[in-house]
Amino acid sequence: MSRNIEEYISMTEGRLPELFPSEKLPQGTVIKAAGYSLEAGGKRIRPVLTLAFCEMCGGRAESALDAACAVEYLHTYSLIHDDLPCMDNDDMRRGKPSCHKAFGEAAALLAGDGLLTLAFGAAAGNKRVPPEAAVKCVSALAEAGGFTGITGGQQLDKDMENGGFETAPLILPMYSMKTSALIKAACLCGVYCAGSPDEAEYAEKASEYAENLGLAFQIVDDILDVTSTAEELGKPIGSDAAQGKNTFVSVYGLDMAEIEAADYTRRALAALEGFPDSSFVRELTENLLSRKK
Repeated sequence: MSRNIEEYISMTEGRLPELFPSEKLPQGTVIKAAGYSLEAGGKRIRPVLTLAFCEMCGGRAESALDAACAVEYLHTYSLIHDDLPCMDNDDMRRGKPSCHKAFGEAAALLAGDGLLTLAFGAAAGNKRVPPEAAVKCVSALAEAGGFTGITGGQQLDKDMENGGFETAPLILPMYSMKTSALIKAACLCGVYCAGSPDEAEYAEKASEYAENLGLAFQIVDDILDVTSTAEELGKPIGSDAAQGKNTFVSVYGLDMAEIEAADYTRRALAALEGFPDSSFVRELTENLLSRKK
């Protein structure tokens, strides 16, 4: 039986600092910078999905806890680097100054590097699952963060911003790499940590779910950048348009964005039909479509 979202978040918040290095080390500045961004909050959707998918596949959420933390370390790294002046150049994140605004660009860059590396250590060191499950989690995280995932997606985003490619055909592939890839890793880590005899089938369905949820999630982000407020989002609105960034809304318009976000959400929900009890993840998925931040 799955828990509620507050329980999943509480589990994650309790474990994240336990796997984190001490600020008392001589290199404490970079650790403080990483901790600053990690502790800034956020929805923690990705680690929640890791824990929920583990239970949904018949496992114990505790078995996937270190993998869930690994997902959040990797996610926070991506946000720190995404905000840097050479990337999206955002001064605010989760209602606070971005890491590079609070600690400087060098510390922010190194903080991201450290969190990325810590993610693999946390996933590999998970003693609650068999070694082969830990290896699968590490592999999923590597794919999410690499050239076919976040790194490649960020480069594609920059290339489109600089006029290097035609925009419309590449918006969704870019979103798939920047957003869906890590959500896929989160869900797959949950599947692998559950150790179900139906793992292969569950992994296929989890991947389909994550691909569609990621696209819906990013399109909703684009919508909110146009329709929300800075107070609700915790970061400036209209920043995409101000920087001339390509988004689903700028390419296809607000009405089409709302239609497509709902359609990708529907597809994500359809992919959950093969799981024994998907009620929690279904509710979470529907709530993400209507979120205000």
